[in-house]
Amino acid sequence: MFQATTILAVKKENHVAVAGDGQVTFGNSTIIKHGARKVRRLYDGKVITGFAGSAADSLTLCDKFESKLETYQGNLVRAAVELAKDWRTDRVLRKLEALLIAANSEALLIISGTGEVIEPDDGVAAVGSGGAYALAAARALMRNTDFSPGRIVGDALKIASEICVFTNDRIIIEEL
Repeated sequence: MFQATTILAVKKENHVAVAGDGQVTFGNSTIIKHGARKVRRLYDGKVITGFAGSAADSLTLCDKFESKLETYQGNLVRAAVELAKDWRTDRVLRKLEALLIAANSEALLIISGTGEVIEPDDGVAAVGSGGAYALAAARALMRNTDFSPGRIVGDALKIASEICVFTNDRIIIEEL
């Protein structure tokens, strides 16, 4: 399910960057797209999301999340909690297989279908098949450089693409 992408986000103070690779993999052996866009801006460009998992499910969740952002006037944490509640309790949504990273200048969150809304302690979050590789690289860069969040997510995803067969180097970065 999650073997098709890598999404990474880094937040330093009020600056955040979210990056995703472009690979779409069918099953475990066929790459069917190299330049997919899995990182999007929502709520008039004030929120960035990245998604991993089934493409249709991820897009459905992004739409639902954008609706929650509108309902709660851009309050990222409240919208994420309400999406997680719906996702966990709604019979149709509960079957969606995806993970979301959502960020603005105030918060960075991982949102899952099992009801979790997690704000990482260190300002680094990753999901997808190459998530562990990207997370490790980003943490090392955070601790040992003065790089901007945009540079960190770009360099870390490049490293993940060199290790994970489900991650490519066609990286899209969005920053706030």
